Amino acid sequence: MSTRTISETATATPSAPAAPAAPAAPAGPAAPASAPAAPEAGPGAGIPESRAGIDELDARIIALIQERMAVSAGIQRSRLASGGRRVDLAREMRILSRYREGLGKPGTALAMTLLELCRGRV
Repeated sequence: MSTRTISETATATPSAPAAPAAPAAPAGPAAPASAPAAPEAGPGAGIPESRAGIDELDARIIALIQERMAVSAGIQRSRLASGGRRVDLAREMRILSRYREGLGKPGTALAMTLLELCRGRV
């Protein structure tokens, strides 16, 4: 184990070369007082971008739900063609449980809505 102090370690470690200084701005006339001010980065500056991201996520979620509906309709057709029931209640209970475990109590309501969307489309 080394017995160097923090200051010894700092002086013994080679430092990276300093970055060259930026060139000075050319001397010229100052911007007129009537020029519009640049938008300031305030607490809500990223809200429009974040909302655009949510809109994109919503579009993807809707597409996934539509895909789920199509898959569910195929399963229902197969089940009915083989003499089974359109709805598998045990399976639906497992789905409700999975959503509740993943999202809490509101997950159950979301799962119920998904199941309702996917039932009876055959």
